[in-house]
Amino acid sequence: MSGLKIFPVILSGGSGTRLWPLSRKSYPKQFLNLSKESKNSLLQQTQDRLFDMRELDDPIVVCNEEHRFIVAENMREINVRPNSIILEKVAKNTCPAITLSTLKSLQLADDPIILVFPADHLIEDEASFLKSLKIAIEISLKGKIVTFGVLPTSPETGFGYIESKIELNFKTLQGIEIKKFIEKPSKNIAENLIKDRKYSWNSGIFVFKAKTMMDELEKFEPKIVKTCKKAIENSRKDLDFERLDEKALDDCPSISLDNAVMEKTNLGVVVPLDAKWSDVGSWNSLWDYGEKDFNGNVFSGNIVARDVKNSLFRSDSRLIVGMGVHNLIVVDTNDALLIADKDSAQNVKDLVEELKKNNYLEATQHKKVHRPWGFYFTIAGGDTWQVKKIEVSPGASLSLQMHYHRSEHWVVVNGTAKVEIDSNEMILSENESAYIPLGSKHRLSNPTKFPMTLIEVQSGKYLGEDDIHRFKDIYGR
Repeated sequence: MSGLKIFPVILSGGSGTRLWPLSRKSYPKQFLNLSKESKNSLLQQTQDRLFDMRELDDPIVVCNEEHRFIVAENMREINVRPNSIILEKVAKNTCPAITLSTLKSLQLADDPIILVFPADHLIEDEASFLKSLKIAIEISLKGKIVTFGVLPTSPETGFGYIESKIELNFKTLQGIEIKKFIEKPSKNIAENLIKDRKYSWNSGIFVFKAKTMMDELEKFEPKIVKTCKKAIENSRKDLDFERLDEKALDDCPSISLDNAVMEKTNLGVVVPLDAKWSDVGSWNSLWDYGEKDFNGNVFSGNIVARDVKNSLFRSDSRLIVGMGVHNLIVVDTNDALLIADKDSAQNVKDLVEELKKNNYLEATQHKKVHRPWGFYFTIAGGDTWQVKKIEVSPGASLSLQMHYHRSEHWVVVNGTAKVEIDSNEMILSENESAYIPLGSKHRLSNPTKFPMTLIEVQSGKYLGEDDIHRFKDIYGR
């Protein structure tokens, strides 16, 4: 494969609501660390597991515009500079995202191999994964579109299934032609499927040559190709990001690659994957994946349990004490607590939708909010006041801004802050403070090589995040 261009494409547009309250729209599961074996986020692990494949080019990442700075920071932390970070204003499912990425790859190389990975999967046996991946690449060179069939371990109703024309061999890893795809089945159907080695879980991972995929897309979904070509051709660079022509995508159909191409093409091949894979699609699947104690429990955080069985307990900070309970999911964050029977875990997404309809901010937002310059954490508040912890990364700076409805008081608790208020500029050290009157132009910066933390006390008639008038911003917001 010498001289062959291979581009990883990482799809990072999911919201992960089935893992609420840990995963939310503002900070979904691909940015979380759900594995005890790694300190990295799922997105970082997706890129990291390809480290030994020296033929690879830098990745193309597709993400929601809201998450662009989180994606960029995740990549920077593992010393990866993507070829492109493509921003989606509105998610249109996997087929448009993959089409956009494939078109982008063809701007960078003649006919590269594309490896498509969702950013939110767990894979424990990376050696087995790479073995299956290399076989898939060889098959794709013959003009096939390859996906991976995972060896089922239970009658899972949250996954789709692939039926191959003959039984899969998880030792030889031979690629087999695909007969059909099966959407998420009922429990009874799933129990029958896993008894037959022709059926495997659908991993959502793909390998293909760029021109092969574009030919099939032109055949089956010409409207998607037309709108995506226009969106890419009229895109513009914004710092590390590629902003698409939004109007071009208005009429783009929202459809998965499975429905758009894989169910119709005669080029589909499934390669067996036995690498302890999970799409972490629910708390139940995380319990299935996790390392269990002698009572079948998966515990994370500060947990004390007595006579607890077959349960998942997770705490971000507070002590959770369980007694005499079985088959439970208990997840505690700093602003929400989920208690559910394991058999109801697939319904969490519906619960989040209900919370949204009833205007619960916790449905979509964390108290910790990430920004390109660092993050802030809401400590407490009332109708006319609010207290936040603000951490500014080394060398970073907030925008030059003003507020129409609130004043602010800053107290530095760690590090050094540069503060600009109207025409005045000052350097504050620990335990020093500054007051920003309502209507004053101001900016906060960290001029050092170390993180800086301060406490912000807001006071005013309106404290919403949209009460910001920006004059200058190095992040182009």
